[in-house]
Amino acid sequence: MTTTWSMSKPISQGRGGMVAAQHQAAANAGAAVLARGGNAVDAAVTCALVLSVVEPWLSGIGGGGFLIRHDGRTNAAQALDFNMVSSHNIDPAAYPLSEGRDGNWFDWPQVIDNRNLIGASSICVPGAVAGLGTALDAHGSISWAEACAPAIAEAEKGLEVDWFTQLALTIDSDNLATNAESAALFLVDGKPPRLSDGHSSLRLPLTKKAATLKRLAENGWQDFYQGQIARDIVAELADLGQPLDGVDLTNYRATWAEPLDHARGDHRILAMPGLSGGPAFCDALDGVPLPKSPGTVTPQDFASYADAIRRAYATRLTTVGHAGKYGIDPGCTSHLSVVDSEGTTVSLTNTLLSRFGSKVMGARTGMLYNNGMMWFDPRPGTPNTIAPGVKPLANMCPLILRPASGGSIAIGAAGGRQIMPALVQLSVFCLDHGMNLGRALGEPRIDASAPRIVVDRDTPDGTLSAIRADHDAAAVENLLYPVQFAIPSAVAVTADGAMTGMVHPNHPWSAAARAEDTP
Repeated sequence: MTTTWSMSKPISQGRGGMVAAQHQAAANAGAAVLARGGNAVDAAVTCALVLSVVEPWLSGIGGGGFLIRHDGRTNAAQALDFNMVSSHNIDPAAYPLSEGRDGNWFDWPQVIDNRNLIGASSICVPGAVAGLGTALDAHGSISWAEACAPAIAEAEKGLEVDWFTQLALTIDSDNLATNAESAALFLVDGKPPRLSDGHSSLRLPLTKKAATLKRLAENGWQDFYQGQIARDIVAELADLGQPLDGVDLTNYRATWAEPLDHARGDHRILAMPGLSGGPAFCDALDGVPLPKSPGTVTPQDFASYADAIRRAYATRLTTVGHAGKYGIDPGCTSHLSVVDSEGTTVSLTNTLLSRFGSKVMGARTGMLYNNGMMWFDPRPGTPNTIAPGVKPLANMCPLILRPASGGSIAIGAAGGRQIMPALVQLSVFCLDHGMNLGRALGEPRIDASAPRIVVDRDTPDGTLSAIRADHDAAAVENLLYPVQFAIPSAVAVTADGAMTGMVHPNHPWSAAARAEDTP
């Protein structure tokens, strides 16, 4: 028996501040901070910490990410890079190649035993805690302990397992079984826990994760890199043969930079610089001509998106790496967008890379670790080759759009290599076609991140044939799983202070929360 659901989300409107995120509990926690007088950074950090608890397979304190902040009063903007870094003890020879291929667009050789994809050998130095702490230190108005409190409360309740959590656990149950701690928490006799008859959810205890968050709240975020938590991280990874050490943690820094300030006609777009999806986004957007009929997206428009995105990815494939500029990757991610009562916006993307990251959960800390080694090219001598003490390529692409009419739009997405193609189209929908967030995020899209371009069946008639004139393409349904077109979240504020929020219509947990609606 097959059940078909039609899912939609309402656009949220207000004036007191707004948070859009992939989980309602996290969005509500951020909105509550705004309601108490907190600012956009306060809300973003609080929301991100809650996300690390309620959807631990996508992002968390064991991962890393990027953030852009635009000040609504001064127009000043900053970008914060808190992506993962390989351990300075990493030996590239520990990742020997096998005969197979990895199967994605890179078509890199596989590494023996998938050592770069799963297990302790795939872990890089986490940057999330440094990034969130650094952002709060620079621009927050609440304490780190206050920012941690909602996440601690969620962890003490335990991880809620409903049908959607069951889906996530089922997808990766075989991989989770490779780590004793992950298996003990997430699986029952090697399988995802089953909901009892008449019960829509159950809770899994997050005792160790709650204790780690409490210690962070009491001792400050630096404890993750220089205190007891740092010692716990080194010890639990050493037990698994991972060479990450105290030097790696002590030396880690989140770094501020000037965002890319990119023109689109009379509009401006702030994007992440460096080893992010930002430069390729700008390349792709430059390749998209202005629409002949603003307000209506035509098959020819979609064909132009396909051409531009593929050209941008071709550039990335020839200039990738810590010695180059760009990169793509598959993966799972969380994105959140915030606007506060003063019009300051924050766009923040955070990830563990793959679903459940490395699948390794710390025996002492209770946190899931990233699998950042996946982002390196395992072939020796390439620009993005595995090397000690360097950052891998990432496709996370938080943006802040600055329409010519004033105001700003904080937007980003989850979805691995699908992120940049989705954001190119969403930016065009908002800026060139004048769509509000409700219409823009509900508009059908294409994804041109892989050799075969996929086209939403709901695009206008003729779209598939227009794209097939120059590319291999296929029509697909816009499903909950597998995700085909990324998972965006966005907030907007106009020049007169009106605010809107919108999230991915197909995601069951996503929500835009208004400050006005919280106690």
